[in-house]
Amino acid sequence: MTLATLIGIFFALCGAGLLATLALPERQAPRVLAWSGALASFFILWAGAAALLGGESFRLSLWTLPLLGRLSLGLDRMGGLFLLIGGLVTLPVSVFSLGYLQRYQGKYNLRAFGLLYLALLASLALIPLAADAFTFLIAWEAMSLLSFFLVAFEHERQRAVQAGYLMLAVGELGTLAVALAFLLLAGAAGGLDFPALRASSVGLGATMRWTIFLLSFFGFGVKAGLVPVNFWLPRAHPEAPGNVSALLSAVILNLGIYGILRFNGDLLPINSVGPGLVVLAIGVLSALVGILYATIENDLKTLLAHSSIENMGIITASLGAGFIFTATGHPVPAAIAFLAALYHLVNHSVYKALLFLGAGTLDAQLGTRDLDRLGGLLKRMPWLGLFMLIGALSIAGLPPLGGFVSEWLSLQVMLRSVELASVGIKVAFALAGVGLALTLALAVTCFVKTFAMGFLGLARSEVAEAAREGPRSALIPLGFLAGLCLLLGLGATYVIPALDGVVRPLAGTSAAAALVPPFFATHPKQAELPPAFAADFHDLGAQLGKNFLPGRGLVVLHRGGAKNPVIFAMSTAYTFVVLLLLLLVVYLAVHWGPAWRRQVTYQPRWAGGLKKLLPEMTYTATGFANPVRVIFEAIFRPTVVENTQDAAREHFRTLIRREHRQVHLIDRLVLKPIAWGALAIADGLARMHHGRINAYAGYGLLVLLIVLILARLL
Repeated sequence: MTLATLIGIFFALCGAGLLATLALPERQAPRVLAWSGALASFFILWAGAAALLGGESFRLSLWTLPLLGRLSLGLDRMGGLFLLIGGLVTLPVSVFSLGYLQRYQGKYNLRAFGLLYLALLASLALIPLAADAFTFLIAWEAMSLLSFFLVAFEHERQRAVQAGYLMLAVGELGTLAVALAFLLLAGAAGGLDFPALRASSVGLGATMRWTIFLLSFFGFGVKAGLVPVNFWLPRAHPEAPGNVSALLSAVILNLGIYGILRFNGDLLPINSVGPGLVVLAIGVLSALVGILYATIENDLKTLLAHSSIENMGIITASLGAGFIFTATGHPVPAAIAFLAALYHLVNHSVYKALLFLGAGTLDAQLGTRDLDRLGGLLKRMPWLGLFMLIGALSIAGLPPLGGFVSEWLSLQVMLRSVELASVGIKVAFALAGVGLALTLALAVTCFVKTFAMGFLGLARSEVAEAAREGPRSALIPLGFLAGLCLLLGLGATYVIPALDGVVRPLAGTSAAAALVPPFFATHPKQAELPPAFAADFHDLGAQLGKNFLPGRGLVVLHRGGAKNPVIFAMSTAYTFVVLLLLLLVVYLAVHWGPAWRRQVTYQPRWAGGLKKLLPEMTYTATGFANPVRVIFEAIFRPTVVENTQDAAREHFRTLIRREHRQVHLIDRLVLKPIAWGALAIADGLARMHHGRINAYAGYGLLVLLIVLILARLL
């Protein structure tokens, strides 16, 4: 099928689903949503894969509007990547919704949810398909409004409505900034279509380029959840239904990155170091702030929301590094940086959808997401526990899963600053590398806590004790996403060439050629490797798998010069084989070694002299995260409220209760000063309204004088 046919089928399925939702009884709405949403997702996934992997292009003129010009749709490799990611996420989310939405039966209008969901799917696809500024902004606004209604779907809960309004208000500010950036760029182009905008960017001056960059970067940064415009995200994601939370984190946040990349990598490419440093700094700061608050959080969905800020920060930091390398004339490190960003984008979409759907399953089955009230779930929910374990290992960046590859490449990118001449930029990269390394270490701590406190140990509440496995409508999508996490890790040398089509126009060179040497002797470019270099790696086993696997090889390796032939190298596929062999050896040693002949006797376990270890005595998520809370107290700066109850004698107290109220860093440093400033201005203006006519006349004369002086100066 052609791209036009696939895209037409997608929109037709969304439309048919909308009509069926209206025509059928409300109880059928989840089934209609699941079937039409999954089928539509399959076709948009197919279209994205055809554009990304096959290089097919698509262009369709819609209609001409007065003053706005011709509206059109189009698809290139970059748009194809985001369509592909969207389809990979919305397909399992749609299937998951079939069982999940039953919890709202009789409480909320499921027909309204189905209509909003399918319309949101259409708008999410329309954004990467937009080929002019007006169509893009219309699709962007539709996505913002529809996501607001879905976040506030449980409208009887005040917090859900407040979170939805906050997300909408902040998103509208970002949209205004993006619209202004498009208008400034269109003023020089004389049109709104992307080819005209791209062509006009060459003649813009430095001041105009900086202005457009700041407007577009922070405007799209709102949707991506970047510091300092991320305060809406940890409030909105936890209040949304579980399937909507997965879409917010795994698809909608990506569109913020798409906007940054489309604007600053395609329409108005960054050609100086300054904007790249801004992107790098904001990315590292977002990653570090996000993971710090995720580590101390106990509500699972709020934890995952903060983690999304962290992952968007890692992606943005790699983009910033790519912009800097491009501006300084280093195409190969730039290609690796862009590749690391896009690879992490794909990984984050998959494992964050997995984790949010898992959290939604826990919430639906148990009625709680508090890690302090869970525990022992692996025995009661083994399949959910297995899938959540895979997601936790992947997001923690452990081999051989997908998160390891992209995070490892992101750190390697920071080390490539040795190729730059400027000492100041090298220092910036060194600080960024330290920040990312700390971020990744805290991510391991965070998700060890998440899985261990949620699924291991003893059940710490009655609901955890009575837990049962989730329905198949939840487990099948979770299994699909868990399998993708594994494939994205083991197939690194296949994912990199797939993403190379997007990287090459951004960096001007191939990331696959720089990272995946053709070690397989059957590959046509194998002869390009120096014979001695190829022979050394063939002796190490670099050709394992050549007889039954296509492609360049299974080793990710960046080559250097004669004195340093290998800059960095790794292979998740071979790592996986080694891990399996080690597990086999341990299994055989335990079950078939000398120890099996010994007689095993069972005795009551020793628990510090106690006859029985109670769940209340076990480690909790709060206790696990307390070292991080203490070490970074200067950042968190919690407000402590102490309530003391005195006993009969005044010098003894029976109870001391301390409650920590967290005030987010962004709220403290950004929002509160703005609120205080606005209140001070309002108070000053209020004092001016005292009823004295002479004073009002004086105000008018003063304003007139200021206007005349400014007119004279200008």
